[in-house]
Amino acid sequence: MPAPLGPRQPSIPTLGPEIGFPDVRYALVDPPGLLAIGGDVSPERVLSAYRSGIFPWYEAPGPVLWWSPDPRFVWLPGSLQLPKRLARTLRQRGGRTTLTIDRDFKHVVLRCGPERAGATGTWITEAMVRCYLDLYDRGHAHSIEMSYDSVCCAGIIGLSIGGVFFAESMFSTIRDGSKILLWALLYNLFRAGFSLVDCQVGSSHVCALGAHGITRERYLALLAVGLASDRGHFWQQPSLSWPETEIR
Repeated sequence: MPAPLGPRQPSIPTLGPEIGFPDVRYALVDPPGLLAIGGDVSPERVLSAYRSGIFPWYEAPGPVLWWSPDPRFVWLPGSLQLPKRLARTLRQRGGRTTLTIDRDFKHVVLRCGPERAGATGTWITEAMVRCYLDLYDRGHAHSIEMSYDSVCCAGIIGLSIGGVFFAESMFSTIRDGSKILLWALLYNLFRAGFSLVDCQVGSSHVCALGAHGITRERYLALLAVGLASDRGHFWQQPSLSWPETEIR
């Protein structure tokens, strides 16, 4: 049972140079889940945040904002859904589509952030790009690319710690490209034994594929279990299988 929570903080704390966060139960209700402000997005701090159920989400030139919303939107084994219209698109594109891992990580990061078409106020700032590149070198950040007729048309970036994948951002240049890639990635992740995929907040896009909200308390319990497992071998393969049998 969690320890009793002390008096609620009178204001949102500002983080200093040391790596540490307030108890997530102090997060605000409005705006939902805001926990702390400031600090930096060094790889060490970002990894510590994700292991604690916290993530950064902000726009430059403003300060870094740290969040732990309740509910938290996730996919769990067995929750993945395939809408009928998307299944038809998957069948049509299957023979000409390839899925790769970390083929061009920097390219995908930039397409999701500073180079995103029409990007205004993207939260993937230059500081976050540097952080992701460092985490990629450490084996925690990954990209998944989808190519159609040998042309890259969609990409996803995320963080992987233990048996948990944190989906961060994606881009697409074709209709339903991000949905197709996200569904195929989720299929492969759960088949490989991942126990939790975190998409942080809900949207019609992710909920259509089965993402759903759970309480922060349940999320933290599932996170602890997932972090204790090891699925690092998943990212050593150069490509992912196209789930043909699942979409017939």
